[in-house]
Amino acid sequence: MTKEQETFYITTPIYYPSGKLHIGNTYSTLVADASARYQRLMGKDVYFLTGTDEHGQKIEQKAEELNMDPQAYVDEMAEIIKSLWKTLEISNDGFIRTTDDYHKKAVQVTFEKLLEQGDIYLGEYEGWYSVSDEEYFTETQLTEVYKDADGNVIGGIAPTGNEVELVKEESYFFKLSNYSDRLLDYYNSHDFIVPEFRKTEMINNFIKPGLEDLAVSRTSFSWGIQVPSNPKHVVYVWLDALMNYVTHLGYGTDDTTMLEKYWPANVQVIGKDISRFHTIYWPIFLMALGLPIPKTIYAHGWIVMKDGKMSKSKGNVIYPETLIDRYGLDATRFYLLREMSKGNDTVFTPEDFVNRVNFELANDLGNLLNRTIAMMNKYFDGNVPTDKAAFVANAVDAEYEATISEELAAYFQAMEDISFDISLDHAMKIVSRTNKYIDETEPWVLAKDEADKPKLASVMYHLAESLRVVAHILRPFLTNAPKEIFDQLGISQEIDHGLDSLVYGEFPVNATVIKKGVPIFPRLDVEEEIAYIKEQMTGGANSSENLTVDDENWDPSETELTFDETEAIEFDQFIQTELKVAEVIDVAPVKGSNKLLRFRLDAGDKGHRQILSGIAKSYPDYETLIGKKITIASNLKPRKMMGYLSQGMILSTETPDGLRLLFVDEASENGTFIG
Repeated sequence: MTKEQETFYITTPIYYPSGKLHIGNTYSTLVADASARYQRLMGKDVYFLTGTDEHGQKIEQKAEELNMDPQAYVDEMAEIIKSLWKTLEISNDGFIRTTDDYHKKAVQVTFEKLLEQGDIYLGEYEGWYSVSDEEYFTETQLTEVYKDADGNVIGGIAPTGNEVELVKEESYFFKLSNYSDRLLDYYNSHDFIVPEFRKTEMINNFIKPGLEDLAVSRTSFSWGIQVPSNPKHVVYVWLDALMNYVTHLGYGTDDTTMLEKYWPANVQVIGKDISRFHTIYWPIFLMALGLPIPKTIYAHGWIVMKDGKMSKSKGNVIYPETLIDRYGLDATRFYLLREMSKGNDTVFTPEDFVNRVNFELANDLGNLLNRTIAMMNKYFDGNVPTDKAAFVANAVDAEYEATISEELAAYFQAMEDISFDISLDHAMKIVSRTNKYIDETEPWVLAKDEADKPKLASVMYHLAESLRVVAHILRPFLTNAPKEIFDQLGISQEIDHGLDSLVYGEFPVNATVIKKGVPIFPRLDVEEEIAYIKEQMTGGANSSENLTVDDENWDPSETELTFDETEAIEFDQFIQTELKVAEVIDVAPVKGSNKLLRFRLDAGDKGHRQILSGIAKSYPDYETLIGKKITIASNLKPRKMMGYLSQGMILSTETPDGLRLLFVDEASENGTFIG
């Protein structure tokens, strides 16, 4: 009788599809993917779930701004996120959308069950609500308040930096306080929250002060799951969203096979900003439903920039596609998983990215592989020596093997602890120690004397075997390089083996390396690549807050935003843009840039607008453009370029002679829509 395969269920937060995901948003999914890949390689039956959280007032408003049906909007965004996971080669088994019929029905069943057993009751809520955060705040929690002339509070800013509004409406409430003692007991008897200090935060900041009953329905918007017994209410986003982890497994349906097999989750990966919802609300909901609580909630920190959290408005965002397209998927995954320490924030800088790729991937790992392949071909005609009985040990062999074994053991422990930066540190220590081993044994010296051939054989075996082991332990993190290493070592079959039986010293016999090694991580030009990443972070333009603005051509007051900002959309939603006729009133080069021109335009607004365009090289005689009528994208959100606010986009086409503007017949009125 065979032993039943151990299961492993891991989830990511479900992502709110209100905009394009940057490297900070996607980190949770990379962590879960590395863990899922590792557990599969350890022989476990893994189920890995991710998805999208598609209900709520913010989605309803976003769709309305774009003149779209909410369902059509989330359908489009879900496909964009799925495409990103494909680009990142995420190995998820399931993808849930909270608009999926099975999820909606299960949430309705859940709500009515909780209502029937008295955990939910109908009341009225009055408080400060942030649409952006989908969260209520007390007045004392606000970091800034707005008052009217009589001193009455009329608004404010939440701790997240988003504006709040006063909301008063009928709402259903969940009795959180009924479960606070039981939750504390669970905290004290289980290693539930990782890292440990997050548990202290939850206890001191929320549980000890007393849990207030939680509003779990809304009536002020309609984009959500209706409460069956009271359809004017929709289920509030957190009860709706959190249930996805079990509804996808069949909770609330007639088929609970997967639920019985995989629940409770082994690990639920989240960002620290949603710790309260997952470590307080979520276990309490499960207690009320009589379901087991997840074994581990891993709340990681943020990837931030030197000037704080990544934000489109700050112009400091970097997207994973940007890094992947230029440096490859493995380099991108390696950096993000290597750099972030468990639980703490990590600062992203272009310098750190380029240096990490150069020093550890190109210099250490890539160079080790290239040197090994070259020496194997030179000294043993490409055949890896594996007859250990014929080896003569070098003076450092025993210590070297012991070090590798220690690093391997530490690697496996860190992997189980979800400390991936530490796991990769141990993997790279093996690489570093192996490079040192080459210097210690000096194979080029041993090759000069036939009598030292047995020692040389031992050296070359150790090099090949260490590369085999390193390739294996990198497999949870890198999707391409391990296979390339196996192929270059002549052991392509290793890709079919797991990690659960990995032992140092079992290099396959009769392996022949390739004739010439191919660099798996080319070295990057430091200055060029740092400059490139910085340019991408600022929207593709070299920008600086410290440049002196040249306003000789017109009064800066004339360039204030004079169109309706509520109509603005993000650049990644360009397909929704409005095209208009605009007349060039003035144009001038931008100091510090050899490609940007600064246009003052009449686009039928109340005043003139300013747009920067990278066409200077194509129009050295830019003054001739004054009076011309051109095509602009008029409802894009303003963005800063080279210290100036650019309020739209001028359309152009590429020709063999450079960029050419799309001119419009001069009889067309300024501000006329094109379509």
